[in-house]
Amino acid sequence: MRPTRMKQWRWGAGGLVVLLHLGAFVLLGVGRPEPPLVMALPPILVDLVPPPPIPPPPPPPSAPAASQGGGAPAAPSVVRPPPPRPAPPRPEIVALARPAPEQPLIIGVAPEPSPTPGPGQGGQGTGSGGGSGSGVGPGVGDGPPRIIRGPTVGELRTLHPREAFRRRMGGRATLACRVRLDTTLSDCRLVDETPPGMGFGEAALAAARYFRFRPPTQNGAPIDGREVRVGVEWP
Repeated sequence: MRPTRMKQWRWGAGGLVVLLHLGAFVLLGVGRPEPPLVMALPPILVDLVPPPPIPPPPPPPSAPAASQGGGAPAAPSVVRPPPPRPAPPRPEIVALARPAPEQPLIIGVAPEPSPTPGPGQGGQGTGSGGGSGSGVGPGVGDGPPRIIRGPTVGELRTLHPREAFRRRMGGRATLACRVRLDTTLSDCRLVDETPPGMGFGEAALAAARYFRFRPPTQNGAPIDGREVRVGVEWP
């Protein structure tokens, strides 16, 4: 291609581009819609009215004038009699005490030692008084047998039946014996045993040698061979 024709082609292309831009500007100016006309509203005038003045507070109420005089008359006094005194309670009627029936003497082992010594077995003393009849002089009363000592805790524990001791079982037995003048017991026989067949009867017969009794008296003299019942108990 020649240089002259090349230059002509460049100028022609540049003019074509310019024409295209002009046509685009014309189209944009013609096709753009015009903005709508907005009617301006008239201005609104506002009048500011001042508020009414605050009225002053009312004056405080005046105190009423003190009236003359002492007021209403006092009510008449009423005298009321005192209430009657309550009647005194009736005396309580206490029933007369009846003596308890005599129980057989029971010697046993306590489950634990007592902090104070026991009172022991009570007895009755020999009484004296004036007799009636053909006798001469004052008479002497009779006295029952009285226990002096019984088996100790250690002695009873050595006599505890082995099978019952192994099972931790307790029991008791009642004996009928005769009191001798030397305070010992003899001719003992088994009267009762609980529980039966566990050996507590034989153990009680063996414990009879530890008892000491003061013989009973008749007309002030001790009596030999009087029967007494003794109970032996193992807890």
